[in-house]
Amino acid sequence: MITSALARRAVLGGAVALPLAARAQPAPEWRPRRTADGTHAMPEPGRRAWAEQVPVIRVGLMGGENEADRLGRFDGLRRLLEETFRVPVRLMPASDYAGVMQALSARQIEFAGLGPSIYAAAWIDTNGGIEPILTTEQVDGSTSYISVMLVRADSGITNLEQMRGRSLAWADPNSASGYLIPRFELRRAGVGVEPGQFFGRTGFGGGHEQAVIAMLQRQYDAAMTWASGMGDINEGFTRGNTRAMVEKGMLRMSDVRIIWQSRPIQNGPLAMRTDLPAEFREDIIRFYLALPRANPAVFEQIARGTGAGFREVRHADYEVFVEMRREEAAARRRRS
Repeated sequence: MITSALARRAVLGGAVALPLAARAQPAPEWRPRRTADGTHAMPEPGRRAWAEQVPVIRVGLMGGENEADRLGRFDGLRRLLEETFRVPVRLMPASDYAGVMQALSARQIEFAGLGPSIYAAAWIDTNGGIEPILTTEQVDGSTSYISVMLVRADSGITNLEQMRGRSLAWADPNSASGYLIPRFELRRAGVGVEPGQFFGRTGFGGGHEQAVIAMLQRQYDAAMTWASGMGDINEGFTRGNTRAMVEKGMLRMSDVRIIWQSRPIQNGPLAMRTDLPAEFREDIIRFYLALPRANPAVFEQIARGTGAGFREVRHADYEVFVEMRREEAAARRRRS
């Protein structure tokens, strides 16, 4: 797994001379709390002492689907947060991924669900001023999803090689599954990802939903988006943009074909500013861990599908994306 490889690298690269007594002390084992443990209850309703520092909870919503649908999906969460903590809750939608990163940097929101790539970018941009607290877990205990390349079923395209010279819609330049990971993997497979190298034309759809719509409307031959890769393909899998679009009647999986998919990608985190009270952080973690069983309808709306619930995560789970971001930035500087 990516995380264990990074952990090994950190241990080897960061070794220092320690007193024998200190080296004999094993590091505490990381035991992330999980919804699947079945021991989590919703925090007791009532206003908290941290409300003096956090009088309004502002929740960032990333782009990827139209704003009205995003606000509608998260309204149940907003009401439940207000009922539990007795403070106003505002949903803060951004037009694209970068907007949420900028809001975190400017301290205009307290937390947001992020993709792994935009988390890495925001962590770099804030000099470590945000931290991941939770991610979603699949029913089999995995915490990953996949990037998929979709084409229209009537396009005649049945494999990646047939995309040579054709057009591809990326989702968003800050999306892991909709841009960075597929570019990285396709390059490693010898597929030139710059226009004219393999694809005839590429562009950004403005989000996952928009990219798929552009493909369906024949503006592009293919679109990159994300899915859990688990469950019934006819339902758009258990979760993801495919599942959300199927449920909204915007997509029928029989109308599209998957011609390429990535290796598993670590699920993005619910990330929070590090300057907030520790008690606030703990209350939010407890709230989310209990949410899937206490109110499954709200969970399915914000998770864009089904799953086992939430699981605690640490920054170490996303270090590979920080490295990838820094490599991309270095490559851009060399090209300019």
